[in-house]
Amino acid sequence: MNASASKPSDRVLLSVMSTDVPPIGDYGLLGDTRTAALVSSHGSIDWMCFPRFDSPPLFGRLVGGDAGGSFDIEVDEIVETRRRYLVDSAVLETDWITSHGRVVLTDGMVADTESSLQPQALLVRTLSCRAGTVGGRVRFDPRLDWSRPPARTERRHGRLVCRWGPIVATLATTPDLHLAPGVARQFVLRPGESVTLALGLDHRQPAVLVDPQEAIEHLERTVGWWRRWSGSLVLPEPETEPAVRRSLITLRLLTYAPSGAPVAAPTTSLPEVWAGDKNWDYRLAWVRDAGMGTSAFLACGSTEEPRAFLWWMLHAGRRTRPRVHVAYDLLGDARVPEVVRPELSGYRDARPVRVGNAAVEQFQLDAYAWMIDAGASYLGSTGDLYSETWRAMQGYADVLAERWPEPDHGIWELRGARRHYVHSKVMAWTGVDRALGIAARLGARRARIERWAAARDRIRGDVERRGFDEDLRSYTQTYGSPELDAALLALPWSGIDRPDAPRMRSTIAAVRRRLSAGGPLLYRFRPDGEGAFLPSSFWASRALAVSGRLDEAREVFEGTCALATDLGLLAEEIDPTTKGHQGNFPQAFTHAALVEAAVELGRAELRARGRLRGSFRT
Repeated sequence: MNASASKPSDRVLLSVMSTDVPPIGDYGLLGDTRTAALVSSHGSIDWMCFPRFDSPPLFGRLVGGDAGGSFDIEVDEIVETRRRYLVDSAVLETDWITSHGRVVLTDGMVADTESSLQPQALLVRTLSCRAGTVGGRVRFDPRLDWSRPPARTERRHGRLVCRWGPIVATLATTPDLHLAPGVARQFVLRPGESVTLALGLDHRQPAVLVDPQEAIEHLERTVGWWRRWSGSLVLPEPETEPAVRRSLITLRLLTYAPSGAPVAAPTTSLPEVWAGDKNWDYRLAWVRDAGMGTSAFLACGSTEEPRAFLWWMLHAGRRTRPRVHVAYDLLGDARVPEVVRPELSGYRDARPVRVGNAAVEQFQLDAYAWMIDAGASYLGSTGDLYSETWRAMQGYADVLAERWPEPDHGIWELRGARRHYVHSKVMAWTGVDRALGIAARLGARRARIERWAAARDRIRGDVERRGFDEDLRSYTQTYGSPELDAALLALPWSGIDRPDAPRMRSTIAAVRRRLSAGGPLLYRFRPDGEGAFLPSSFWASRALAVSGRLDEAREVFEGTCALATDLGLLAEEIDPTTKGHQGNFPQAFTHAALVEAAVELGRAELRARGRLRGSFRT
């Protein structure tokens, strides 16, 4: 891996002070596995929801403009900026060199790692002067749901206390800056001096008051917790380790701890297409993401998160069984109506801003398959699967065996008529195939097994007959269409054919050629103004690796990792020209695809050395 990808913390940023929100890729992610905050390289927290990822924002400037609220620590005359996460943690350091000195900002959210009394969410920000004299200002401007200033404000025990009905925010500072909502307060720091701000948030419970020094101690324990968790991972190979470790930490941050639900991204309505309307709310849990996350964590030796994912999938699916929705809210409810907020300005005037996502009502064959595949992976890794989980998955396999001939909306959730997507058919095949594999170990009724086996054979025959274009030498996006689709890159590791079979190899080549966005980048389908779709590049790397083209696979992987931000974060899409990140950020789908590609590279390397025998599947 090249230096910029393996050591992202060494990259230098030039500070750009602007009244506009920064580029999407400028933000760092903070979190406590219940909610998250996005902080820019110049110290502004422009996004944070409370009490959950999908709650209304307390700081919403990212898509609501200045009236949406923010929490700013602004330093004067910045010349150079360097950022890094503390080793193997989710705590961020921003190092500013100014015209007159140097300061370091440490930002983090406290994970609930112990039983001591603390607020439901605790954000800690410490600015320390390392050299010279540095001045600046702090502005704390919370606006619930983009527009509501505190209904009541008071000072208690040297703290600022803000209330909105059941929500209370308490802000303590050392030294006391006498902050008031929306008012900028000046500070001057000399060598050895610092200012600490501890923001506690509580919902439907009495406010827990935390001293700033106590908050720092909580954060230090959180760093230790992250390092112990990160140290327990088994990573695929040294060359991919930094990117994989950061991706797994990011995926853990984006897991809602109370339920185990993986949130697709912590944001809503960051645009996929400039001057378009593809601005979606991703603060939901997609079944696909849960399935991919299960595979990613299992492949790196962690079973806690996959167990929680499976529990969440079982719980969510039970509420709508036998139907599986595309996505659910973080507690497993599929009632997430899509609402447009026309009063909000959007990210850099990208409208509309949406809350909720109508895609949850679509019919997607792959949603059933991801659930079953996750169960098969968990069983293969642990030798265990709850009987209730297996009963539910048998029902999902029955749905696939019956409904696979139907058109669906496809993995990309296009808002049009259903079509016969080749990827969807292959995922239906994958679902019944994995169900048969589980049945061989845990058992199922003979009639059921025979029905699944018959469906598996029919699906394969149908895909081979109707899904492949002989002139293009490629499988196509839909039956009878000449269009290609980056989702076809999933076929080589599905098991529907040998990964190195002629049709698989020619499909990989055709997709990479016709959907190329330059270098390792690929569009997910024929370009329509979207950026290049980053998971497609990792899928290409994985497909190349599993089909035996290790050098090409590694080149694609390293080239795509090099496009991560200075903090190792990735959005869903990237502008092929400017390399600017697009869409909701950071994106769990992309980071899970990165981990899976890295694992496949590791396996391919072992196969090349003769140290791994058998198929590409675990």
